[in-house]
Amino acid sequence: MPPAVVLVTGVSRWLGGALAAELARDPAIDRVIGVDTVPPSAELLRRLGRTEFVRADIRNPMIGKVISTAAVDTVVHMNISSTPAGSGGRGPMKELNVIGTMQLLAACQRAPSVRRLVLKSTSAVYGASPRDPAVFTEAMQARRVPSGGFAKDSLDIEGYVRSFARRRPDVGVAVLRFTNFIGPRIDSVLSGFLRMPVVPTALGYDARVQLLHEDDALGVLTQATTGDFAGTVNVGGEGTLLLSQVIRRLGRLQLPVPSPALGSLGRLTRRFGFVDYSPEQMRFLNFGRVVDTTVLRTEFGYTPRYTTAEALADYAHTAPPVIPPELVADVTTRAQQLVARAGSVASSVGTTVHGRLRPAPAPPGLRAVRDA
Repeated sequence: MPPAVVLVTGVSRWLGGALAAELARDPAIDRVIGVDTVPPSAELLRRLGRTEFVRADIRNPMIGKVISTAAVDTVVHMNISSTPAGSGGRGPMKELNVIGTMQLLAACQRAPSVRRLVLKSTSAVYGASPRDPAVFTEAMQARRVPSGGFAKDSLDIEGYVRSFARRRPDVGVAVLRFTNFIGPRIDSVLSGFLRMPVVPTALGYDARVQLLHEDDALGVLTQATTGDFAGTVNVGGEGTLLLSQVIRRLGRLQLPVPSPALGSLGRLTRRFGFVDYSPEQMRFLNFGRVVDTTVLRTEFGYTPRYTTAEALADYAHTAPPVIPPELVADVTTRAQQLVARAGSVASSVGTTVHGRLRPAPAPPGLRAVRDA
């Protein structure tokens, strides 16, 4: 039975707006209500069709009145911030993510009309560490529990959603753990990182990357909203790519730098608002993360149309190469040689200064392998 009244949070973002517009085109759905703290852009507002926009803050208990007054039966929670810069800082980000989710769930618990909840979560809940398995299934947990940022917020949010499911067993709850989004229209953390002409990476690491095309993300969200699947499901495209392959295919220049320098670079880019090079993002770019999508295909009933490589190729149309593809490998090799030469000089200086007091530091590449 299709939902009658659907409420979508975070509707002013591309994916939330695209979902609301898709649901609004379904004649079987009576009403679609979009909620956000800021109004959609003029272009997005035109695409929303018959979606009713309500400017409201999910951190405010007033969200309960919206749900009860409209007799909402399906709630899709997508208003979760992934970057401090987009929320005004880490404090407001955590307040929106965690406190906002708690208020929304409290409102859903009090509303007898609610019978379905869909949560847009993330595969970042699995963390990123050198002890990770080759593939994460839904039953697995993080080998290194995220200590902060978006991943920690997402873990807390999933915990609150599980508690809500125990208190309201009559509500069907679907938790969608998405991998990194990519596509010509969506603006994600990873796409912002890959738009840089020179992409700094950690020396000695080459992470495995699994991508999900924006159209497949929209398809999964639509099916989760109108279907009856209950449980947790990993959502990602088939196949993986190495980070170095991703950078080369986009015609970018990879610049491997030692990890301490990468940390300083991350603080600098966050300070000036260039790219969110947060500690959790850097761990992901070091170790990568791949999830198993068997449940998505067999139980949820959706097979992504784009593989990881195809999703990247489609995104590449909107990210013209800065360096001709035939020159990327040559330029990257020269950059790596320069970094290695600088590391050798630093090691020689360290040996001369410290003498026999301590062993000479290992080359950066070997140190990276040892730490992993």
